[in-house]
Amino acid sequence: MKRALLSVSDKDEILDFAKELANLGFELLSTGGTYKLLKEGGLEVLEVSDFTQSAELFEGRVKTLHPKIHGGILYKRADESHKKQAQEAEIKSIDLVCVNLYPFKQTTQKTQDFDEIVENIDIGGPSLLRAAAKNYKDVWVLCDKFDFKAVLESLKKNDEEDCLNLRQKLMIKAFEHTASYDAFIANYMNERFKKGFGDTKFIVGKKCFDTKYGENPHQKGALYEFEDYFTKNYKTLKGEASFNNLNDINAALSLASSFGKLPAVAIVKHANPCGFAIKENLLSSYINALKCDTVSAYGGVLAINGTLDEALAKKINEIYIELIIAANVDEKALKVFENKKRIKIFTQNTDFLVPAFDKYSFKHINGGFVYQESDFVAKNELENAKLVSLRKADERELKDLEIALKIAALSKSNNVVYVKNGAMVAIGMGMTSRVDAAKAAISKAKDMGLDLEGCVLASEAFFPFRDSIDEASKVGVRAIVQPGGSIRDDEVIEAANQYGIALYFTGVRHFLH
Repeated sequence: MKRALLSVSDKDEILDFAKELANLGFELLSTGGTYKLLKEGGLEVLEVSDFTQSAELFEGRVKTLHPKIHGGILYKRADESHKKQAQEAEIKSIDLVCVNLYPFKQTTQKTQDFDEIVENIDIGGPSLLRAAAKNYKDVWVLCDKFDFKAVLESLKKNDEEDCLNLRQKLMIKAFEHTASYDAFIANYMNERFKKGFGDTKFIVGKKCFDTKYGENPHQKGALYEFEDYFTKNYKTLKGEASFNNLNDINAALSLASSFGKLPAVAIVKHANPCGFAIKENLLSSYINALKCDTVSAYGGVLAINGTLDEALAKKINEIYIELIIAANVDEKALKVFENKKRIKIFTQNTDFLVPAFDKYSFKHINGGFVYQESDFVAKNELENAKLVSLRKADERELKDLEIALKIAALSKSNNVVYVKNGAMVAIGMGMTSRVDAAKAAISKAKDMGLDLEGCVLASEAFFPFRDSIDEASKVGVRAIVQPGGSIRDDEVIEAANQYGIALYFTGVRHFLH
């Protein structure tokens, strides 16, 4: 007789699954709440304690940890020595194990009571899954209700090769499940007792999809998500996102979503902004964002903090934008692009763009990775900045300084960002010299025919020399925000006063490499 052990915290669909197993001739074993549910559902089911002839101990902490359970799962059916030992020890086979684990993560989200949290660390469940996964050639292992249907179909089909192939997939899934569970526990303990920086860090992601390739065609690539961020917040309306698209989406969405409910539009190329604006509406914002660098915008990624409507779609359609991520997209707007084969369109089906707000960030380096708290511009960072110049910025300049500061924090270092009337008008980024970044930005603005007179300037790190201020004065910069902290701050302040420029020090650096 075949036996199935069912012991689940999430009991959704387990009764129907158990009924199908019973119809296929399985004897059912179960524990606690699962046993009660199956019994009340009219099924003949044996409690694990009756099967092992051992009572549950220590408030249920010990119930499935027993030789008759793990022996029944682990012995090799084709090994005569194993079969003989099983008979001598009166160990009966357990041929299917269905387990999902105590809700540890959910418990940490609803309480800070450490004793309650510890009680929701599953011990028996992972042991059952790992045992069944180890002996997958003989035992079915399930940890996901979405596999119930496939398992039942395979059991009914009773094709040996088909069953083995499916059991192999389920084995991998079970080990992934227990590894993720343990990783979350370890990370939680390090977060609680070591401020998030323990001796070991586990980075766990769930695969969303394979990309066509990685950064280059000879590299494999895929998207993995934390929690359900992409599953929940991304819907494909047209096209397929590439590996590089996903990096650009990250940069564009991070910037466009940095201003709450304001109608922000960001254009990104190679993970750096080449256009940004906040105007009275999204159409005006797009038109002004595009002016900053129409050359780089070609083939770029566009993030829209609101609804992409028909009028905006028609304007975007005048040039080639490779990808659009918008909070929402209406049907008429989508129809505008129906004949554009290369464009890719994604939405979050929300009123405004939703960033992930990851608490930590990391980057691969050869031999390992560096790990840190995520960087962001604090809500009151500009408000708390120190005015170090004689001149004070006016209200319009302060609004522009906030925009420039956030763009600078989300652009590759070294960078300088020029903003005027709610729109980025020049940017130099990723340079080895800050003054070179300033000169490159000014040169690009001239190429675009943009007047910088009256603009503001932000830099993600301090100006080491006054030369960047000298350059700023030549194009009419009226206010600057930067961290300060250079040994030559006095010279920089003196230059600002010389040119009548308002200068603010935030005391916060925003390197991005």
